[in-house]
Amino acid sequence: QVRLVESGGGLVQPGGSLRLSCAASGIIFRLYIMDWYRQAPGKQRELVARITTGGSTNYADFVKGRFTISRDNAKNTVDLQMDNLKTEDTAVYYCKALYLVGVRAEYWGQGTQVTVSS
Repeated sequence: QVRLVESGGGLVQPGGSLRLSCAASGIIFRLYIMDWYRQAPGKQRELVARITTGGSTNYADFVKGRFTISRDNAKNTVDLQMDNLKTEDTAVYYCKALYLVGVRAEYWGQGTQVTVSS
């Protein structure tokens, strides 16, 4: 019954922009840390950005200044605005919900493909 659904992926040219969205259901969204991860073929999954329950944000060095994570607790959504995209940003992007109060809980979306190519 817990569901995280990503959307907004697609094909974009280098230097272009894309906005990903993750809609959550079945959880008390405001109590979860929300992350965006990505995984390129042949590589390990890596953390791209995080937004805490208090709204603090953290970014991987390779996206600082280019990506922005935000959340809307009223809509149960977390977004990732991606600007100045590079070919190396090509990957499947995943949304993750993390709960750390009491028993740890972790949920993942199915992923959305982002392809940056000319």
